[in-house]
Amino acid sequence: MPDLESQPFWDALRDGKLLLQRCLDCKGSFFYARPFCPTCWSDRVEWFEASGKGTLYTYSVVYSNDLPPFGERVPYIAAVVDLEEGPRIQTNVVECEFDALAVDLPVEVVFQPISDEITIPVFRPA
Repeated sequence: MPDLESQPFWDALRDGKLLLQRCLDCKGSFFYARPFCPTCWSDRVEWFEASGKGTLYTYSVVYSNDLPPFGERVPYIAAVVDLEEGPRIQTNVVECEFDALAVDLPVEVVFQPISDEITIPVFRPA
């Protein structure tokens, strides 16, 4: 859910951009949004546009989920993607046959609106 720290991330997704944060002191990039670097604790952080490219780190095909709204979306691919910039992001893989899934599969971000206010980043094979 958007909050004060993450609002730039959500705004950019609606504009078709994936933003991450990086530390101006140690130069590390990170995800999820926060006001400090999780590596060196510096509060000198900035937003930057990510490439949207990565590789599939792990995945699971979900066939059953009783929690709304997921029950109406099964089966779907729950995944973790290693972004080119370093951070990992929890997401879904779309536009991919289940038997084509493999660890280290190159993927790219696509933007999936789920309401007028919220767009989420999901990934497809690159």
